[in-house]
Amino acid sequence: MKKLVFATNNLNKLKEIKFAVDNFEVIALKDLDIHEEIPETGITLKANALQKAKYIFEKTGLDCFADDTGLEIEALDGKPGVYSARYAGPECDSEANMQKVLRELEGSENRKAQFKTVVALIIDGKEFFFDGKVEGQILKFKTGTDGFGYDPIFCPFGYDRSFAEISLELKNKISHRGLAIRQLINFLK
Repeated sequence: MKKLVFATNNLNKLKEIKFAVDNFEVIALKDLDIHEEIPETGITLKANALQKAKYIFEKTGLDCFADDTGLEIEALDGKPGVYSARYAGPECDSEANMQKVLRELEGSENRKAQFKTVVALIIDGKEFFFDGKVEGQILKFKTGTDGFGYDPIFCPFGYDRSFAEISLELKNKISHRGLAIRQLINFLK
């Protein structure tokens, strides 16, 4: 079975990916004793995903993949976008990021948003890209306890529950990351 390193230290992303894949083995960075923060200085999701994948490929020489995800909110001119993980500041967490978004959208009727993910894959030194997008809206308050990041305030169109209220199986079927990972899985078949 093909083995690929997933260039992330985010245990929530790792859990989602391992749940979704069945045709290759996902190796976590912790299994390689890599715990440092991976640089993310690009101004696009694609640039960040590639930067992370290259960092691990150059460090280990192993085939790997990385993702970068952004939440784009129409009323905020596409923010937080590529800065989603650190929207409330460099030392922030998901709670602070969500609270900032909710404050900035107070009084706004336009709550349309979308999540985008880009996955960068490096195999034998060659680069490949896969992307996924899901449209929805930002809720007025947090709901649900599962998921991570902005999941408690994002409701995909066609559903009446936030990403934090749906099963991991359903989330992997409809989410931005799930769509991009399915493309990766199909590519590797």
